[in-house]
Amino acid sequence: MPARSSHKAASAAQAPPPAPARVVLTGGLSRRYTGGVTEFSVVAKNLRGIIKELDRLYPGFGEHLEEETTVAIDGEIHDVGYYQTIRPGSEIYFIPKLEGG
Repeated sequence: MPARSSHKAASAAQAPPPAPARVVLTGGLSRRYTGGVTEFSVVAKNLRGIIKELDRLYPGFGEHLEEETTVAIDGEIHDVGYYQTIRPGSEIYFIPKLEGG
């Protein structure tokens, strides 16, 4: 009798896990908030997911990212917000806001 293939196994093999985004912090941010860690790999659908994961790793850090940084997603500058889409393999750079007076 021929062996049957499992439909679930075939489906799982066809859907690889999403590639994580590469998240990069400047040296100043990393020294102040993450003990010098400058790069992270994070799987998230949107910027809010990235911020929540960094806040989970470093409690309170998410608030600083929201208030003190601008973000570049795949080379395009955005104000930090919640719903910018993150594609698998994206590069996200958190950059301190420039303040003038």
